[in-house]
Amino acid sequence: MTRKLTLEDLERSKTKKENKPEEQDLTDLYDLIIPPGTPSYIIYDLVEEFDLEPVERKINVQIVDTDERELIALRGKLEVVQAAEKFLHEELQAWIES
Repeated sequence: MTRKLTLEDLERSKTKKENKPEEQDLTDLYDLIIPPGTPSYIIYDLVEEFDLEPVERKINVQIVDTDERELIALRGKLEVVQAAEKFLHEELQAWIES
């Protein structure tokens, strides 16, 4: 059975910053939701290359019925998140085509 990547795995891999943003400091930050099934090496690359903070988000996912799931999101400034989104798309496309 394969092991599910958790937020704790990402937090251990990332060097923790001393100044984590407080709730009121989230106004200039954006989240990149990682699709379920994304290979873990791509997520690790995103965290390290773009210096994004891994967080968990509860999101309603509708397949047959609407279920609330905990998904990994990567948080950062808008420009960085947009660059990471482009990188994620390119890496997923390469992974699918391989």
